[in-house]
Amino acid sequence: MNFILGLVVIALGSFGQSSSYVPINKVKDWSWESFWLTQGVFAWLVFPFLGALLAVPSGHSLGEILASGNGAAIKSFGYGVLWGVGGLTFGLSMRYLGVALGQSIALGTCSAFGTIIPAIMAGTNLFEGKGLILLIAVSIALAGIATIGYAGSLRAKNMTEEQKRAAIKDFALGKGLLVALLAGVMSACFSLGLEAGKPIADAAESVGAAKLFVTLPTTLMVTLGGFMTNAVYCLYQNFKNRTLKDYYTVPANILVNNLLFCALAGVLWYSQFFGLGVGKSFFEEGSVIMAFSWSILMSLNVTFSNVWGIILKEWKGVSKTTMTVLIVGLLILIFSTFVINL
Repeated sequence: MNFILGLVVIALGSFGQSSSYVPINKVKDWSWESFWLTQGVFAWLVFPFLGALLAVPSGHSLGEILASGNGAAIKSFGYGVLWGVGGLTFGLSMRYLGVALGQSIALGTCSAFGTIIPAIMAGTNLFEGKGLILLIAVSIALAGIATIGYAGSLRAKNMTEEQKRAAIKDFALGKGLLVALLAGVMSACFSLGLEAGKPIADAAESVGAAKLFVTLPTTLMVTLGGFMTNAVYCLYQNFKNRTLKDYYTVPANILVNNLLFCALAGVLWYSQFFGLGVGKSFFEEGSVIMAFSWSILMSLNVTFSNVWGIILKEWKGVSKTTMTVLIVGLLILIFSTFVINL
């Protein structure tokens, strides 16, 4: 029963993340870099900070908890800086490939690296016992993601350039694939940052924090590092493209509109890691399902992002064969989230 509860919580957060890119279409008269930085303020600073406060018991402070991890906060921040590169290229992957295919490839790579590398660093033997089960489960998830990627290649092959541009304004398959792969590898550093921050979670629990929220201070440190990377890049693009005026020259009603939709995108994005932290509290510490939780989140993100891709008509006009391949891939991904429990 605890497994199901944890999975439901992670799924709710995943649905929020996969929905976070929908508000992009409601932002008006801003360049990409202006939108990305503004939503990042909410996604990587405001809401993670509010979430981290939930792990602070009465009579204690957030600074006290972060400082008690023997340097773990700095390590998590460092991994966050690296993850920030993935976050940057993650947004670009959807710009060039669309929500469905862009998230599928980036999150698939992220799923594998973010699950396997922490297991190896913990000394897990991937060829026997729990390690082998974990490796098999990750392989199934990757098979589902690869199937969805194949469906995306079939779609691109059977579309004219006009159709591609109509579905995705800046569609570029080659450039998009390279960006998505880089995004996936670097995004896996978020998982490494969470692993590095375990002493922070232990410190929070030792002073009376609810187990549901003990991972949230670490999440804040990782997102803070990611924000630094993204802020530097976006401000550079603002100066280079002369788009700093985006923030203060638009009419008041458009500014309010943009801030509201950036805030919506931010809270939806953050919900995935809020859900992951809370959902993991229902799993047994040291279990295979705990180690596989990162892959579960990524698999669900891919599943929901492709559902949004269908809703946003990114798959409109594809052949029955392509749609069948897509559905098979989604079913494999859904199966991968339950395979360990089976």
